[in-house]
Amino acid sequence: MKNIFLVGMPSSGKSTLGKKLARRLGYRFVDLDKLIEKDQEKTIPEIFREHGEPYFRDVEKKILYDTKPNHWLVVATGGGAPCFFDNMEFIKANGVSVFLNIPPAELVERIGKHGKDDRPLLSGVAELEKELTARLHVRLPYYSQAEFTISGRTTVQQLVDLVSPCL
Repeated sequence: MKNIFLVGMPSSGKSTLGKKLARRLGYRFVDLDKLIEKDQEKTIPEIFREHGEPYFRDVEKKILYDTKPNHWLVVATGGGAPCFFDNMEFIKANGVSVFLNIPPAELVERIGKHGKDDRPLLSGVAELEKELTARLHVRLPYYSQAEFTISGRTTVQQLVDLVSPCL
């Protein structure tokens, strides 16, 4: 069965929906950022602080490319993962891709409820909605290459119904 890759902005629901989707389909859930942290034995903010974004993006690509095709995985990618190197091409070639398209105002609300500062590129940003809007504008050409786009809130059943025919 094909892997499923969830792409989208931070707090778009990739991990939350991904875990539920994996349970429903009998797949295994994988969070790309958690795999990076395990590989590097550091948190994402520590990696950014100690080595910078280019190093992080190299590691991210390596971990993404280590994802074995047709392994019954639901993969929550990091928000920027599809936008570097040829990562989106890899994602499209190795599974079903779904873009979770959430408006920036809702992302701000979700990030506020998250409670911890684990997003280095958004840490300390004064005008978060403006920053997220700008970031989404830059990332949209990559995200929109996904096989499917879900705009706004969705249920796990809607996601299952969407991807099941492709598996």
